[in-house]
Amino acid sequence: MASTAWRRFGSYEVLTLDDGVFEAPLDVLIHADGEAARAAALARWGKPKVSIVVNCFALRGPDGITLVDAGTGPSWGEAMGHAPAAMARAGIAPTQVERVLITHLHGDHALGLFDGDAARFPNAELIVPEADFGFFGNEANRARTPQNRQGGFAVTAAVKARYAGRIRPVAPGLVRPGITLLPLPGHTVGHSGYLIDGEESLLLWGDALHLSDLQASDPDIGFVYDFDAASARASRRTILARAAGEGWIVSGGHIEGFRRVAENGAGYELIAA
Repeated sequence: MASTAWRRFGSYEVLTLDDGVFEAPLDVLIHADGEAARAAALARWGKPKVSIVVNCFALRGPDGITLVDAGTGPSWGEAMGHAPAAMARAGIAPTQVERVLITHLHGDHALGLFDGDAARFPNAELIVPEADFGFFGNEANRARTPQNRQGGFAVTAAVKARYAGRIRPVAPGLVRPGITLLPLPGHTVGHSGYLIDGEESLLLWGDALHLSDLQASDPDIGFVYDFDAASARASRRTILARAAGEGWIVSGGHIEGFRRVAENGAGYELIAA
């Protein structure tokens, strides 16, 4: 369940906005060690299909309202697109949003930026990882992108059309007071997380993990939607180890609630925080 209460991290109060649930067959999952390892992992997991939450986040701080990602909007069916209603319940109007930090330019993170042919957030600046914006903003890259991973090109074209003059591509590092972009490449070229610094620090890691139980215990499991599966796996292992070592609280586009990362045998587990 998404949190229904604001929680403070550093200078910001953070609220999880529940956008819905994404479901897919098990064949969207892959394993670095091949089909036998995949079959064994899925047998241990014991679930008949992939079912994952879709989240975005509201940050309330001294610089107004910031979102991290924006959900799907109405584009992916009735099971998703509920973030605007969650914002309304929290008393946040679209005109109040000062900026949106995008982890990557996939539809379930960025299609919620649009209200038909208009910008859903008419006053917001978009802060986007420059590597993702540069890749998906260059149509020449489409030819080397598998068909099932090309959605970011249309999303980026729509971002350019609806938020012209209000897009700020950013490099890794400090992007707002107390908020640092951490590159986590692989799921997309410029896929990133945002670390909110505080006495308790929060890492919103985008899609570093899609399935918190399965991929934490076996980080070699990936998704067919990963642009570069090997890089995604390396980023996943690196960020799990770093989050565990730093004691960060974590959440993301497909994580339920706020978690801590703990080592567990050869893998990890995400413990409710």
